[in-house]
Amino acid sequence: MQTVTLNNGVEMPILGFGVFQIPDEETQAAVEAALAAGYRHLDTAASYLNEAAVGAAIKASGIAREELFVTTKLWIQHAPAGNVQEDTKRAFENSLARLGLDYVDLYLIHQPLGDYYSEWRAMQEINKEGGARAIGVSNFHPDRLVDLIDHNEIVPAVNQIETHPFHQRGTDQALMRERGVQIESWGPFAEGKNNLFTDPVLSSIAEAHGKSVAQVVLRWLIQREVVVIPKSVRPERMAQNLDVFDFTLTGEQMGRIAALDTGTSLFFDHRDPEKVSWLGGRRID
Repeated sequence: MQTVTLNNGVEMPILGFGVFQIPDEETQAAVEAALAAGYRHLDTAASYLNEAAVGAAIKASGIAREELFVTTKLWIQHAPAGNVQEDTKRAFENSLARLGLDYVDLYLIHQPLGDYYSEWRAMQEINKEGGARAIGVSNFHPDRLVDLIDHNEIVPAVNQIETHPFHQRGTDQALMRERGVQIESWGPFAEGKNNLFTDPVLSSIAEAHGKSVAQVVLRWLIQREVVVIPKSVRPERMAQNLDVFDFTLTGEQMGRIAALDTGTSLFFDHRDPEKVSWLGGRRID
């Protein structure tokens, strides 16, 4: 499996398996199937409410822990009268317990909301103590990312953001590269929006390579050095999504895909006041 090297030297597989929106009761079987297909990079989050199922699948697989790269995420901590740093450490320990692991390979702040500076200070300690081999963020726009970097000791290793052919984040990626932050895509297939799977540009490129549109999208991201975590509950699709290392998109094909960029989210803007209020009010424990 091709890897990227994070800013602290940790090797991260460029292709993984995500479990967002997989129901808890289906997650263990899906992750077991993914591991059987050859995935060794798993991505979950406290807010997905399926960490325990991911952990059960890891245990059932019998795969050595050091062969796996496991990511989970910290949800917004609500401690207006308490200590956010202590709550962050407690939330991390709860995630570890649900996963049944002694450490994770990557721990992310899930949203750029709340007192994420206190969360980051706690995560720096978690990293130094070995609980998380690397720490990073998710959904941070460039201004928030730079501000976090400039006022803290550890530079986030990863920023996981919406990235797909219709919202390509090229400027964001260039800034991250300058700052030593690895871009990671969520929503690589845009959840099928804009008729992605029948898009004529992507379809013609797929036909030229004897591949599916999904495989072309994953290959396009990988050639851009974007880490990607596609989700599927169908074993045949899991295997297909892994089969993207035996072909290369040409410069002309990469350019045609680049022309699909709309420069805007197909989901929501983390700077929208109503969305900020909704996310900030969500409790998971």
